[in-house]
Amino acid sequence: MRTALVALLLLLLTTLSPTPAGAADNGEWSVRPADSTITPRAAFELTAQPGATLADRAVVTNTTTAELTFRLYVADAHNTERDGGLAVRGVEETQRDVGAWGKPELDAITVPARSAVTVGVTLTVPGDASPGDHVGALVAVDTRVQPADGSHLGVQRGVGARIHLRVEGPRQPGLAVEDVRFTARSPQIPWTGTRESTASYTLHNTGNVRLAPRVSLRVGGVVVGGPGERRLAKVPAELLPGQKVRLTETWAGAPFAGWGQVTVTASAENVRGSGTDGFLKVPWLFPGCLALLAATWWLLRRRRRAARAAGTAAGG
Repeated sequence: MRTALVALLLLLLTTLSPTPAGAADNGEWSVRPADSTITPRAAFELTAQPGATLADRAVVTNTTTAELTFRLYVADAHNTERDGGLAVRGVEETQRDVGAWGKPELDAITVPARSAVTVGVTLTVPGDASPGDHVGALVAVDTRVQPADGSHLGVQRGVGARIHLRVEGPRQPGLAVEDVRFTARSPQIPWTGTRESTASYTLHNTGNVRLAPRVSLRVGGVVVGGPGERRLAKVPAELLPGQKVRLTETWAGAPFAGWGQVTVTASAENVRGSGTDGFLKVPWLFPGCLALLAATWWLLRRRRRAARAAGTAAGG
């Protein structure tokens, strides 16, 4: 019998949303900062000087009818390569930022059915920590291994409460668009089929603060059909400092012919970045028509010459 492999599935693409409305919750258990005396908190919002040590508390709530045991750890957050969404490093991965600075009071806790346990969390910020935003999460991983559908892979689930740490110092937002690639696809005969072009580019947060980028694409030059500009939709809601994501978006109804330059422009926090790619797209009908016109002109010219030559011969 084959031994089941174990994978850690962190349900953080939703629980690490940029504007969480409440606790990180998967319907069975949740993790959230302990409420302050003034207002509830959806995330740990912390500010510190380099070298400072911060202490806080978190509440892990079990809403099921059986007790659950969780492994606790602090993890670095990052943008995923697939779509730029937010995720965290696994418990066995090397933590380099918030995940390396933070430690829960207990590495594991057991929470009775329909109950909650409060646990302390400490963040020790290195003296040489870079100023700006550092993002991570306090993660509670269910120790149970559950079978995955249709495979020998076992799954452990985790939920994390976000940690937003601002290390004091100069704020330096920066944003770049790199390696733009534009591919125009169109039917061989214009206006007879679907036009769908593809724009690919790398979005790079070159600064030290979190950004909520907006991206647009503009086609300049001599083009035929379709609008020359559009807002791109498949953009991460939040891009962390230093992170790069490769994004691709299709454009139905894009200009289907012409030549010129495609410019992708990103903006956020009063900073802008742009990248370009040239393109040349001519459906075969256009050069075919030109070739037909040229051939027709050549034949007519040849016939005229032949007619003049025949007339000259007859007159002689």
